[in-house]
Amino acid sequence: METALTESLAAELEPEQASHGILKNKIYLYLTEFFSGMSVMAVELGASRLLAPYFSSSQIVWTIIIGTIMIAMALGNIYGGASADKNPDPDKLYSRLLTAAVWIAAIPIFGKLVILGISALLVFTVSTNFLIWAAFLACMIIFVYPLFLLGTVTPSLVKYTVSSLDNSGSTVGRLGAFNTVGSIIGTFVPTFISIPTVGTAATFLIFSGILLVLALIYFASVKRKKIKSAVCIVLFALCCIFGTTTGFAFWETNLVYEGESIYNYLQVKETDQKTILSTNVLFGVQSVAMKGGGLSGLYYDYAMAAPMMTDGGGDGCDILILGMGTGTYAKQCTEYFDNIYVEGVEIDEKITELAREYFDLPESVKVTTYDGRAFLNVSEQTYDVIMVDAYQDITIPFQMSTVEFFSSVKAHLKENGVMVVNMNMKSDREGSVNDRLIATIASVFSEVYTIDVSSTTNRELFASQNSSMIQNLQSSIADCEDEQLAALMSDISARLTVSEGSGDVLTDDCAPVELLGMQVIDDLISDELKDYKEILKEEGIKGLIE
Repeated sequence: METALTESLAAELEPEQASHGILKNKIYLYLTEFFSGMSVMAVELGASRLLAPYFSSSQIVWTIIIGTIMIAMALGNIYGGASADKNPDPDKLYSRLLTAAVWIAAIPIFGKLVILGISALLVFTVSTNFLIWAAFLACMIIFVYPLFLLGTVTPSLVKYTVSSLDNSGSTVGRLGAFNTVGSIIGTFVPTFISIPTVGTAATFLIFSGILLVLALIYFASVKRKKIKSAVCIVLFALCCIFGTTTGFAFWETNLVYEGESIYNYLQVKETDQKTILSTNVLFGVQSVAMKGGGLSGLYYDYAMAAPMMTDGGGDGCDILILGMGTGTYAKQCTEYFDNIYVEGVEIDEKITELAREYFDLPESVKVTTYDGRAFLNVSEQTYDVIMVDAYQDITIPFQMSTVEFFSSVKAHLKENGVMVVNMNMKSDREGSVNDRLIATIASVFSEVYTIDVSSTTNRELFASQNSSMIQNLQSSIADCEDEQLAALMSDISARLTVSEGSGDVLTDDCAPVELLGMQVIDDLISDELKDYKEILKEEGIKGLIE
């Protein structure tokens, strides 16, 4: 009975394969599996880079991307298998590849508009979990359909490649191997080659082009679908022309640089007074430098209290900055204190390059390209001041927010040294991410003080084992010859408050910083849009526009 079934299956498939051009050679079917697997992973990684400048690259966003893509692939598997059983015509599969290719090529043009449109809609209608809803809807609209189409590839190819039950296991195994190897390449190439070299938009175009060529070769071999193929070629060409000409922040008119690194989306813009680096187009800036030097009016100024809290009062300090950014804090310290040594750690080498080019970071300031915590693990040097400035909006590296990390910082401080931490997204919510961070730090250091930075969402924290750190600050203020700096430090000294935080201590095993940060973002959005929501409620869209 098994032999009869095998012969029946072979008889059903062989005429189909014999009439389909290049598919007479099964190698092309394996290549189709290889390149489709490669493209799925490339699109997934491209999705993270497309969303990151708007929603961050937190674990929450990655979870949403992976989840929606898996939904799309699962539905594609179901549909592809049923379609192949009903009508085992390869034309249908390669037509779907053509459609997927054009859709993916269009993502650099329309994806950003979809994200902004969804954000604008939800920001007025959703009061909680804005990040989750906005990222989820963006993924559903932009990525589910093309990945659903790619999800139909494997079950369809199984139908076309299995010609006998005697070798069905090995055939399916080879298909899986080709898909896996393609996926591996599709994981490494975008991350280490295409995105850092030519950008996210070009990466989408490269892999959509591979799918397009794959389908075009098939249709050329069978001499069918000429009109559809021509239309897809034209649409792809238009996407190539317009897809790489619009940046992530295409509405900005004063950008002097926009690009990507292996870690971040990066933009530099200038005003008459300052130069600004941003790694996110929706949630503020990463670094600011004043063109004329002096105080910036931002959290860097407040953090300068840390050297003045040491026994030396700032002069002669050794300072380490974890999260160097463009070096504003380093430059200000060298400007206001004598005989100091400043070095920094920055994980993104491209940011350091921008710091040298656009922010006048002196070559004398050493910057190590490394993760901040990993740097502490291999360094034996101690410092008078360690500044932790690695938190960007919701993107808080959990490994630099735990009791184990702050214990390592403490071990690298000299006796009576001071740690200063720049915390974003200050919130009045009890048990917020900042409260948990403060509680964690207070479990390591005996002296912990905080102060809110005026007119910003930043909060500065100062921690030490030195019970005289405030007295040191006051003595340094009395000796300070710069009137502007002395006035600011006097105000800071008066407003510093002892802090203990609340909630459980963050550990390497449990540090839900993304979820905690998302709560604060919800609060910030609600506060900023409170008046606009009231106008929308009372007067509608017309009142909002007016």
